[in-house]
Amino acid sequence: MNKEEQTGKEVHDIQIAESSPASSTGSEHLHKKRSNGVAGIMKNPYVVLTAIFASIGGILFGYDQGVISGVQEMDDFLNRFPMNSTQTGFMVSILELGAWIGSLIIGYFADRISRKYSIVLATIVFLLGSALQGGAQNIDMLLASRFVTGMGVGALSLLVPLYQSEIAPPEIRGSLISLQQLAICFGILISFWIDYGCANIEGQGSWRIPFCIQIAFAIILGVGILFFPFSPRWLMTKDRDAEALAVLAKLRRLPQDHPIVVEEWKEIKATVEFDRHVEREQYPQYTDGSSKSKLMISFLGYRDLFRKGTFNRVFIGAALMFFQQFTGVNAIIYYAPKIFQSIGLTGKSVSLLATGVVGIINFVGTIPTVMFLDVFGRKTTLLCASAAMGVSMIVVAIITSQFQYDWPNHVGAGWVNVAFIYIFILFFAIGWGPIPWVYTAEIFPLRSRAKALSVSTSSNWMCNFIIGLIVPTMLQNITYGTYIFFACFLGISFGFIWFFVPETKGLTLEEMDDIFGGQSAIHDAEIMKQVQMKVAEVQAPTGKVEA
Repeated sequence: MNKEEQTGKEVHDIQIAESSPASSTGSEHLHKKRSNGVAGIMKNPYVVLTAIFASIGGILFGYDQGVISGVQEMDDFLNRFPMNSTQTGFMVSILELGAWIGSLIIGYFADRISRKYSIVLATIVFLLGSALQGGAQNIDMLLASRFVTGMGVGALSLLVPLYQSEIAPPEIRGSLISLQQLAICFGILISFWIDYGCANIEGQGSWRIPFCIQIAFAIILGVGILFFPFSPRWLMTKDRDAEALAVLAKLRRLPQDHPIVVEEWKEIKATVEFDRHVEREQYPQYTDGSSKSKLMISFLGYRDLFRKGTFNRVFIGAALMFFQQFTGVNAIIYYAPKIFQSIGLTGKSVSLLATGVVGIINFVGTIPTVMFLDVFGRKTTLLCASAAMGVSMIVVAIITSQFQYDWPNHVGAGWVNVAFIYIFILFFAIGWGPIPWVYTAEIFPLRSRAKALSVSTSSNWMCNFIIGLIVPTMLQNITYGTYIFFACFLGISFGFIWFFVPETKGLTLEEMDDIFGGQSAIHDAEIMKQVQMKVAEVQAPTGKVEA
């Protein structure tokens, strides 16, 4: 076997391991064969650019969540938009309500007009909302603009990783997902420091500038994505097989008849044919291709999530997203200056500076999980995070209850509180930040993964909305009780993880069936094996097509 054939075989093995539920053996051996994520990205300029654009989508996601934290404390903003604690909570959280709706409806457009054009559409919605937000003249306009911006954020939070995962080589998809999580944290980080830098600007520029800076990022994303090809998988679902082959060849910088390109093309085709086979098997009465039939298949797919062996996975996925938000982390991200003032820091500049440090810790703390999650495992890391975060909330609650009415004479106690907030953020970044997304992405059978993920994502956005809505009122009315509230949920999360969340490190989809029950993954593996045997006999298109 010559070097080229050996390379083709190795890439083929990697692709089988990534895309086929039948790959239940030799996973550790194949894992060792994969290129390092960063090295793999750097080998292909198209993948590098894809990763960058995935990062821009993540930056927008994080930036818009974090920027409101400092803006709502600026004098000119407070004078122009006088609001009580309930109104402030709704103003902050309406972004998440829009994101929830945006994440639900964008899937239709992603399948109908392509991932690429859907990103453009979502970016246009985001730009409209951001422009209205930056130019808001009254409270109603501010609320409407944040809702529209949220729709764009929610759509992009699903579209960009979806497009990037379908366009990237299988062996570096995990690295790009991790990069997306880092990008979200980076967006939060820069929003905090931009708020801090603009805090001393006189007049309306102090808050309009932070709102409008994100427009530049969105324009780069919306225009730049037009220069990228369509998703090969999407092309295949539209029976544009020759174009899909041309796109793969362009992305991999290889001829269209190269064995590596042909093998990857066949893997994508097998996945698409698998989906069609499952639809024919489960819903034979809706295979005529009409819009009504497609709608019914989509609806019945959600119904199937309640079947044995799947519902418990959906419940755990949604519960993890619930606990991620009810740790209280977004109470700190959205209302950090208020939080720091409530625990003893005086002066807006000091509280904004402390908020900026939160962004740094949140960003840096994610890196160890990206590197070592498969060493320490999901369950152990979450348990440690829940314990450390719960203790931090209890300490903050105790100190605040003792000194909240006399902070000037207890400055040291205030800084102890700040230290424990930083510890809280660090363990969130290590555990509860990235792991719920990783866990929910790996526990579902192939046939139900997309719909199950949409349910868990919706749980995340809705809980995010609730937290943003209630925290200002809680800080005003129950003060230190807010931290006790979150400590209680962290205690419950510890028990939930201990008793109901199994470790999934290194498990195949078939082994997930042994843990969660059901036979869907094993059945899917049998179907995929049959489909792959048929696809192996298919000849790739021979005519040269421009990507």
